[in-house]
Amino acid sequence: MSINAFPAAPPVSPILDYEPPVFGGPPSLPPMVAWEPAPRPPARQFLRPPGPDSRAAAIFADAALRRVLEVIDRRRPLAQLRPLLAAGLVDSLLIGAGHGDGVARLRRVHAQLTHPDGRTAEVAAHYTRGNRVHAMACRIEQITTATGPRWQVVALHLG
Repeated sequence: MSINAFPAAPPVSPILDYEPPVFGGPPSLPPMVAWEPAPRPPARQFLRPPGPDSRAAAIFADAALRRVLEVIDRRRPLAQLRPLLAAGLVDSLLIGAGHGDGVARLRRVHAQLTHPDGRTAEVAAHYTRGNRVHAMACRIEQITTATGPRWQVVALHLG
């Protein structure tokens, strides 16, 4: 029995040359061609269809949700929310008041009109308290008063 348990290596064979034969001189670049951009089609104008604008709803929602967070943090009196929120919502805010994890800061608000007449909108927002991010959502409606139309929060959910 031999000391080496492995079989002998096969003999080395040369590798075939796959390169094409050299011809001509050194490589040269193709001649320079002037490049002209293709004509651009006329710019499309996306026109917003006539109708309600969600900016007014978003501005109201931002202001109302900031006040809600200030009332929950006890930086603002509850009476200042009465014109902005429906009657049952104002009383329900007292239950969630008194968080000790820091001050709540509203970060982003998105309002989407939900009816073609532009009188109702769904609002999604998020706020931070300390290092945590929380969500809130509400539904706002435009109501008619003696002084004219105004927005009011009719549903509110704090997460």
